[in-house]
Amino acid sequence: MLAMPTGDDDARRKARGAFFTPEPVARFLFDWAVRRPGDDVLEPSCGEAVFLHQARPGHTGRLTGVEIHPASARRAQRGLRDAGITATVVARDFFCHNEFGDYDAVVGNPPYIRYQDFTGEARARSREAALRAGVALPRLASSWAAFTVHAAGQLRPGGRLALVLPAELLSVNYAAGVRQFLMDNFAAVGLVLFQERVFPGVLEEVVLLLADGYTPAGPGAGHMDLWQVRDADGLTGLSDARRWTPPAGGAKWSGGLMSAAGQAAFDDAVGAGFAPLQHWGETTLGMVTGNNRFFALSPDRVDALGLADDDVVALSPPGSRHLRGLSLTAGTWRELGDGGAAGYLFRPAGEPSAAARSYIRAGENLDVHRAYKCRVRSPWWRVPYLRPADLFLTYMNADTPRLTSNRARAHHLNSVHGVYLRDELRADGIDLLPLAALNSVTLLGAETAGRAYGGGLLKIEPREADHLPVPGPELVRAHAAGLRRVRPGVAARLRAGRLLEAVAVVDEVLLAAVPAGQLAAIRADHADLTARRVARGRSRGG
Repeated sequence: MLAMPTGDDDARRKARGAFFTPEPVARFLFDWAVRRPGDDVLEPSCGEAVFLHQARPGHTGRLTGVEIHPASARRAQRGLRDAGITATVVARDFFCHNEFGDYDAVVGNPPYIRYQDFTGEARARSREAALRAGVALPRLASSWAAFTVHAAGQLRPGGRLALVLPAELLSVNYAAGVRQFLMDNFAAVGLVLFQERVFPGVLEEVVLLLADGYTPAGPGAGHMDLWQVRDADGLTGLSDARRWTPPAGGAKWSGGLMSAAGQAAFDDAVGAGFAPLQHWGETTLGMVTGNNRFFALSPDRVDALGLADDDVVALSPPGSRHLRGLSLTAGTWRELGDGGAAGYLFRPAGEPSAAARSYIRAGENLDVHRAYKCRVRSPWWRVPYLRPADLFLTYMNADTPRLTSNRARAHHLNSVHGVYLRDELRADGIDLLPLAALNSVTLLGAETAGRAYGGGLLKIEPREADHLPVPGPELVRAHAAGLRRVRPGVAARLRAGRLLEAVAVVDEVLLAAVPAGQLAAIRADHADLTARRVARGRSRGG
């Protein structure tokens, strides 16, 4: 991992991802993982060896700690000796520790270093270690992902892995390989989920991983056991686990945050006429200019520059605040432009006009052409083209992703996504899908398909949007008359900012067959997951 100076302080510990584990959490994980006094136990990245300190008197198995920071390793060794615990702490990069198959239990709290700071040889060694286990991690992976895979590799067949992991495990795309690895290589996988934070002074939300029966390339676990507790005190009296079958292929585990009743109701509703958004069409990123201030222009600015019609194309203004209704019409687009919004994209289709040439030279005088996205294309001023999408999908959301019909046939930038509908579904999709998607099932599905971002926003990428559960074509067509009937009332509620009231109106049409108790469970889980996301954003100072 990261080589550190001899001294140590909070900043240096944070740089190498070292966060000290509360004793109740360490006690719980150690007691779960260690079944016999003779078990050999490894604590990687042990810091002060809080996990090894949980060893019971009379433990006869080998206790080993690995710690990259020499001073911490020495303190850990002294502390264990003073406590009467016979253990060995090795000052070493854990990714250079390859005692494969030597331990009955691996317990610990992997270092958490985001990919921006996890670089150089440390990163290369970690990715090599994960690859040896068959997990190819993308460049965005934080340190804990490779650490988890490498830790499992130290186990004997049948061994147990008990780790404190960031809640990112449930939702980030880069952890897909780790999720699949755990399900494929352990006979049983369990997670303890917390309603409140358990690490004083640490903003990152965590989960506890309980993986049992290590069997490389074995039959794997067909399901997962889930426990939800309020805080570390709840670990002393865990109730019966909720059994949950995660989606295949390393897909997100965010659905595990639902209640048992909410999950059952959601599954029933999805199975009764819902389909993933990709069934309707393809969701793509928008155009990337490299400098929106230069390329996105208001109508007044276009007139002032004297640009020709062929020098610009109609644009949904940057951002998505104007896309919270059901459609972007030509009239709405003109109103936005009259208000000064950037409704045009500078993109000469062929030979630029004289006025456009002058504007290009002005951009070069301002070094616009040196921006990375501009520098790597030729000519620098021609933004790669995308035809107008049928629907827009909002990318960053305080409440929930919104679908909007693009009746203005405007182009879009990467502040929103474009949905290109299948030919045979285009008419129904443009007319009714944005309205039909405002239902409680889709809102709950969005909380599990997307992921929390800074400030508590819900972020959804195109690949995540592919799995967003929306009413399928047959369900939409079956309720087309009812949807058209409630459209004015829904639109009025959206204009007034009353999203949940609008959703309730759509529910009465689309989800009339869902039993009241099930609908209540879906709505309660949506409220709970939304509250968790918003609270997490506030705690990060967003």
